[in-house]
Amino acid sequence: MSEREGREGLHQSIATFSALSPQARSIWSKSAADEESAGHNLLAHMLDVAAVVETLLQHEPLTSLDWASRALGLPRESCRRWIAAIAGLHDFGKAIPGFVIKWPTGHARAEAAGLGFPDQAEERGNHSLATAALLAEPLGELTRAPWSWVLAIVQAIAAHHGRHFRADETRHGRPVGESAEWARARREILDVYWRTLDPQGCPSHEDLDLVAVNWLAGLTSTADWIASNVSWFALGERHDDLQAYYQSARELASAALADAGWPRFRQLLSEPLPVDALLGRIRGKPTAPRPLQQAGEALLQDAQGPTLLLVEAPMGEGKTELAYLAYLRLQAMNAHRGLYVALPTQATGNALFDRTREFLRAFDETTTVKLVHGGAAMNEQLRHLRGIAHDNRESVSASVWFSQRRRPLLAPYGVGTVDQALLGVLNAKHHFVRLWGLANRVVVLDEVHAYDTYTSVLIEALVRWLRAMGSSVVLMSATLPQAKRDRLVRAWGADPQELPQSDYPRLTQIDAHSVRGMTVGYRPQAPITVHGLDESLEAIKEQAIALLEEGGCGAVIVNTVDRAQQLFRLLEPHTHAIGIETVLFHARFPADQRADIEKRVLALFGESSDSNAEGRPAKGLLIATQVAEQSLDLDFDFMLSDLAPIDLLLQRAGRMHRHDRLRPAAHEHARLWIAGLHHDHLPSLKETAWEYVYDPLVLGHTWACLRERDLLNLPSDIDALVQHVYSFPELSDAISEQIRDFIEIESYGAHLGTEKGKHQQAIDISLDPEDEPARAYQNKPFGGDDEQGMRNVTRLGPDSVNLVPIDVIDGAWTVDGTVIDPEKVPSDDIARQLYARQLRVSRKAVVLHCQQAERPPAFDEHPLLRHLYPMPLVAGRCELGGQSLYLDPALGLVYEAGEK
Repeated sequence: MSEREGREGLHQSIATFSALSPQARSIWSKSAADEESAGHNLLAHMLDVAAVVETLLQHEPLTSLDWASRALGLPRESCRRWIAAIAGLHDFGKAIPGFVIKWPTGHARAEAAGLGFPDQAEERGNHSLATAALLAEPLGELTRAPWSWVLAIVQAIAAHHGRHFRADETRHGRPVGESAEWARARREILDVYWRTLDPQGCPSHEDLDLVAVNWLAGLTSTADWIASNVSWFALGERHDDLQAYYQSARELASAALADAGWPRFRQLLSEPLPVDALLGRIRGKPTAPRPLQQAGEALLQDAQGPTLLLVEAPMGEGKTELAYLAYLRLQAMNAHRGLYVALPTQATGNALFDRTREFLRAFDETTTVKLVHGGAAMNEQLRHLRGIAHDNRESVSASVWFSQRRRPLLAPYGVGTVDQALLGVLNAKHHFVRLWGLANRVVVLDEVHAYDTYTSVLIEALVRWLRAMGSSVVLMSATLPQAKRDRLVRAWGADPQELPQSDYPRLTQIDAHSVRGMTVGYRPQAPITVHGLDESLEAIKEQAIALLEEGGCGAVIVNTVDRAQQLFRLLEPHTHAIGIETVLFHARFPADQRADIEKRVLALFGESSDSNAEGRPAKGLLIATQVAEQSLDLDFDFMLSDLAPIDLLLQRAGRMHRHDRLRPAAHEHARLWIAGLHHDHLPSLKETAWEYVYDPLVLGHTWACLRERDLLNLPSDIDALVQHVYSFPELSDAISEQIRDFIEIESYGAHLGTEKGKHQQAIDISLDPEDEPARAYQNKPFGGDDEQGMRNVTRLGPDSVNLVPIDVIDGAWTVDGTVIDPEKVPSDDIARQLYARQLRVSRKAVVLHCQQAERPPAFDEHPLLRHLYPMPLVAGRCELGGQSLYLDPALGLVYEAGEK
């Protein structure tokens, strides 16, 4: 009998924890707060994680399992057990001296069992790196699978603490100077574990692609976090018999998922219904389908498999309802596991959250939807995970995933910012968890025109990943330049040349078998009269006052928060004196106050403002930045706007006369005043700071396009104007040579260089699903800055930080009258209050100060607060990095004179 056969025979006879050798049984995985406890041994935790994986996969639709079986090359009938067995091996590398020595009680117990600890043990204590270095050889021997398959599997599960290891790193994972007893104990644990799970069949693939590797990595991390919650999985050998232990762990996993609100897959549409009935349920009232929805329904009826639906249609034509309709049809066809609605900003995410929740509840009252972005409110129980790598920071980091900040990426239904999804295609920590959560879902990307080149390239990468993971995608825009449209189509794997020639508004559908398109009818809208206006705030103030004297509700949309605050100050004495409802809305309010302002804006100026409790005012004015530009269903009688890119100006204009209602006689026809739209000269883009917000070339061509226009016909003009401006045509000789030189030479040259740089930077930093797993992460920066200064960010621009305003009274930090100690971890209730107050700032001095400052334990050690910074306020004011700031109840955060 060979040594291997003898070892296998011995290990196969082990069916209980008590039959393990003292060395194997002493190796711990989770430490205990009670130093007298043995903690949780490694074999027990591996079985716990396997049980969670198997239970999670039972909650998934069969399409997810079919995809996994194909992607991983595993037998369909035993796929769940195979994946569970693989994922449970993630902590194999904990069976090394460098890890076991980290917990004194566990160290002493292992030493007493006969395991030695070399002097240099602590130098090699990274257990996930040890998994990458030590598991491949014994796993290959055990499974007899192809070597390349084994390497890919090990790469996936070894990444469970947030990052993939490069091939050149793994050699540093091997322990130095360990005795032979360690290798024997590791192999005993592996053999007994594998025998307990006993997956049947064998892998059929030689290689795995990067998509399969990251899907497995994401599932493994998620399961590890769930199994690390001691309130769900008590420490210790809960049964001596290993089979009984595993069955018990599966029962605990089911209870944990139920407690976490993790539902089993359920298809929303249980019976075929006609489109008018579906729309009636979606909107909560009888609704006749609009032409856009009728056309979408016709296309969706013939869709086959995961599908891309590209919706280009004017504001107010029912794109959101079409997205919901598409989800119902595509889920019924493909058994997609859920829906994620990705929006440009937190404000648009908040606005669509309630609509999405009501849509889902109309089809299943038990369905819950999560809101995900940095300012999402905290309503649910927090999960405090501990014992993650025996590292408090890792434990806090993992706990964040079970807060409402990131959970919607895992839960079947979520609404949030596109940034949360885009981090999945960057080498950011746990990016693969985001990808796993988005797999086999319908992902709606709204306002896809609204991003610069850098973020647009990341969106294209996300579309490629979603297609590879079996997801369907709905892309929506009112104003999409042709070049962006073509790139998105290529990202889905189609040739733009094969698209049918369809006039705007249009729908395009691409599935595995066909490319189809359709021109859509639309409701004619009354023309909008366009007027030029000086860009000075005084001129805007005077025009707004004159228009308000005629009654009605208007909006002034400016390009920077500073302009919005200054304009509000100028207008407030006049509007207050005559009782005009005036609202200031921008992104520099604390999140809870901003949410309240948003609700007020919708109550005053939304579709139902005539009938709600607050009511539409006889005279009202909204002063806002870009937060009012997208996705909010607002309706104004007149509008003033700073000069902006043509697509965004049209978005703003689409907020006028949006719904049928009785309007003051003076505002019977929609009128738009554009600040900076002079016939004979460009406004100063530097003095207004507009050149720091928008591309001067696009602003210049927008100005040239509109300077002689006095009428906009929407929606018929939308496509023609957008395509014209973004084709950057030769300017008319009627424009002065000086202005033509500025636009066509100076701005165009700068534009080309900037756009080329943004495009290349996004290509360099994003992950390609077609890359080989072993090479995909070479030269990809991880987390923060690398040597070249590249950052894993979803949008370019100045660095920013999220501050939490905290009142300081008599030297003590207070939250709603409760004193908190910055040196102690706060209660969850206090943490929620702090979290809800956050606001984002990008002022250079403030950001630099925060990045260099050490967070107090109250922030650093709580999962909700670990990415936030305190902003202590004495009488509403504070100074950070030499920059004075104050929080004004009406204006929001104000920067006082000083460093810019």
